[in-house]
Amino acid sequence: METVIDIKHLSKSFGQHEVLKDVNFSVQKGEVVCLIGSSGSGKSTLLRCINLLEKPSGGAIIYNGENILDDKHDIEKYRTHLGMVFQQFNLFNNLNVLENCIVGQQKVLKRSKQEASEKALKYLKVVGMEKYQHAKPRQLSGGQKQRVAIARALAMDPDVMLFDEPTSALDPEMVGEVLKVMRTLAAEGNTMLIVTHEMEFAREVADRVVFMDKGVIVEEGAPEQVLADPKHDRTKEFLKRTLK
Repeated sequence: METVIDIKHLSKSFGQHEVLKDVNFSVQKGEVVCLIGSSGSGKSTLLRCINLLEKPSGGAIIYNGENILDDKHDIEKYRTHLGMVFQQFNLFNNLNVLENCIVGQQKVLKRSKQEASEKALKYLKVVGMEKYQHAKPRQLSGGQKQRVAIARALAMDPDVMLFDEPTSALDPEMVGEVLKVMRTLAAEGNTMLIVTHEMEFAREVADRVVFMDKGVIVEEGAPEQVLADPKHDRTKEFLKRTLK
């Protein structure tokens, strides 16, 4: 299998507080990896380090065989290969749905308006939002906004999609519509790294589940192994609290 991102000895501190400690793991092409763990375990920080929204304190992130933490790397160019979906959608409120999905393609990938529009509409259709293309974000529900955010990320043709708790800001009845889209993306072979507290989703969709606690990876493996038959006491304790 082809490795898309390989993380070696990654660490991150905020002042004296060490949030990530010697983290090692990789994501293969076409793989769906779910990061689980309680709040403060370092999951979101790891995701933010991977796309360099946070600068790691140490270690290496290998992409296409090169360490992107080397000074010579073009961070903006690297970021174009990663699709990021945030908890809070991060849509531009002054732009309509279609414009939200076009602006990054034009600015960053230098696509023509027509090409960007075609790509945007293709992915708005995938997430079931093409009929809302002229709506402004304020006219949409949280679930609809998140589906637009997913379409916007997909329109950049990323090598890997990063999801940071994409359902945590949603009302319960909207969670399902976003997870449905993510299931479709997984079934189509997209490479996805997902920070989630949706255990049933992880069990169903993930190729691999990674359990983090206090900044380290405690356990990782196939969902049936980690979720149904965990080896470590910390994993067992966490799952006892979260699995109903």
